[in-house]
Amino acid sequence: MKVSGAESMQNPQAPPGRHPWSRYVAMGDSFTEGIGDPEPSSPGGYRGWADRVAEELGRGHEDFAYANLAVRGRLLQQVIDQQLAPCLALKPDLVTLSAGGNDLIRPGGDPDALAERLDPVVQILTLSGATVVLFNGPDTGSSVLGRLRSKVAIYNENLRTIAARHDAIIADMWSLRQLKSPQMWDEDRLHFSPLGHHTIAAMVLESLNVQHSLEPLAPKPLPPRSWREARTGDLVWAREYFVPWVVRRLRHRSSGDGIAPKRPMPGPVFGPGVPLGSGEGPLGSEDAVRQ
Repeated sequence: MKVSGAESMQNPQAPPGRHPWSRYVAMGDSFTEGIGDPEPSSPGGYRGWADRVAEELGRGHEDFAYANLAVRGRLLQQVIDQQLAPCLALKPDLVTLSAGGNDLIRPGGDPDALAERLDPVVQILTLSGATVVLFNGPDTGSSVLGRLRSKVAIYNENLRTIAARHDAIIADMWSLRQLKSPQMWDEDRLHFSPLGHHTIAAMVLESLNVQHSLEPLAPKPLPPRSWREARTGDLVWAREYFVPWVVRRLRHRSSGDGIAPKRPMPGPVFGPGVPLGSGEGPLGSEDAVRQ
């Protein structure tokens, strides 16, 4: 059953946990894979916002199944080429798609060209009958990636146009002001921390108009730093994280080379140590989830 953004907001008093979806597939790159949110008991060793969303959607729904096709480092065209067909083959009724961020960081990344490539993909997904959730980018104005702010803003507006054209839902990270806190980000400043993933998961569920059990978590204020300390931190970050990322791109390599999707087959959802489904039924088994 497909639910548009407008339709989902017409029932603000929906019972907790009630929703129309039974088969969720996540597409994307490291953001959707969950990098920055380590969890040894999760497939691939990371949890992330998508797992957290699936855990909430799976509560009280024994037939709910979840697959995550995301792989770190993927560019938009790679996501399309490697994940679209497998996603459609799984016949989801809910799809989240976040891609293009790695392209925008690269020199010459064109937000308009990216949108042109993404548009037909969203059309294909919505025509399949699935509810599609697209992610816009966070406001990078106060971060070390501040120079990309204009590109991100243009891409975000293009995403809103695509969503309106194909009746998709926007998960609005740009308006999520909590993400301005450094504690929402991993030490590499390119991925979100567990707190960031938790906050984004709650936002996604609210975008879907699904009541959930995720409590708002506010980061503690950081002690003030001198200009010299801040500058030193930026230089360390550039040497240890950003420069290696650029070098990999120049060599046409990715941190995701040789890595398989974390949850290639749909199955019941299990939070860390807490079963949220029966582990049985026609949509998969616990073994399928943990591949």
